[in-house]
Amino acid sequence: MKKPIKVTVTGAAGQIAYALLFRIASGEMFGNDQPIILQLLELPVPGPDIAAKLRPIQMELDDCAAPMMYELLLDTDRERGFGDADYIILVGAKPRSKGMERKDLIVVNGESFAEQGRAINDYASKNVRVLVVGNPANTNALIASHNAPDLAPSQFSCLMRLDHNRAVSMLAEHAKVHANDVSRLTVWGNHSTTQFPDVAHTRISGKPATDFADKQWLDSTFIPSVQKRGATVIEARGMSSAASASNAAVGQMHDWVGNGGTAKDSWTSMGIHSAGNPYGIDNDLFYAFPAQCDGSGECTIVDGLSINDFQREHMEATMRELIEERDAVKHLTK
Repeated sequence: MKKPIKVTVTGAAGQIAYALLFRIASGEMFGNDQPIILQLLELPVPGPDIAAKLRPIQMELDDCAAPMMYELLLDTDRERGFGDADYIILVGAKPRSKGMERKDLIVVNGESFAEQGRAINDYASKNVRVLVVGNPANTNALIASHNAPDLAPSQFSCLMRLDHNRAVSMLAEHAKVHANDVSRLTVWGNHSTTQFPDVAHTRISGKPATDFADKQWLDSTFIPSVQKRGATVIEARGMSSAASASNAAVGQMHDWVGNGGTAKDSWTSMGIHSAGNPYGIDNDLFYAFPAQCDGSGECTIVDGLSINDFQREHMEATMRELIEERDAVKHLTK
């Protein structure tokens, strides 16, 4: 049997975590031969007893008798919760509610992610990999990374697989094919309405995506539909995405660190630190790029893609928004 790995999930009493924890315990994220010490971390807040919120989740996880769940721990203390963690999924954050702008979340969640970054730096494994799910995910990842000076920015990523999956699904539906037939799609930039779902290099059943979708549909329907999908879900559901977000977290972590990896002739969209990127994006942002991962914790930005003026305009627009967000939290990234 492999040595158990410690996986910490924050916001463990929330809806995204509820949809996520059972899939981690089942082995979907790290493989069905990798034992897991699953650490549920809820940060103490005024109100009902946190332990009371976690206890039913503990009972249900126990009742699964999951073969890969070597041990289950519950805590509200950052030192114990992040202590020696090999992998951390930062889900806990105030969610975006109906009528709330994404930028409003920066003020609410920024300080918390600075504190979590410091705790991860001090207590987690020095080889830890951290996935930021809580929004605004890109800027929260930047804040957490800046507050973990002993760790490399490449040890952090932010969730962009949800946007990638949304774009793949919409394109596949339009082309009347299965999602598995779509490859090489890229979502650039920020997890917001400025993100740029780009099919310039996308293949559908081995053929260019533009053979299946004309420019008018792509520009007027596809791009804005992907950009606004989060708000559309909130409008229909009354709250933000949960099951699809947890599914995306499983997929991104599996490719990044779960021995999954991306197909050699394709890539995924992943929010990673922009230092040294080949596309002229500012060097200190967490920005979604086309990325290839080897499944062991390393990923690289796909190089050499041709970029035309239309693509460049959209890529720079979402970059400018991320720079504005970074400027708004500069007191947290010093």
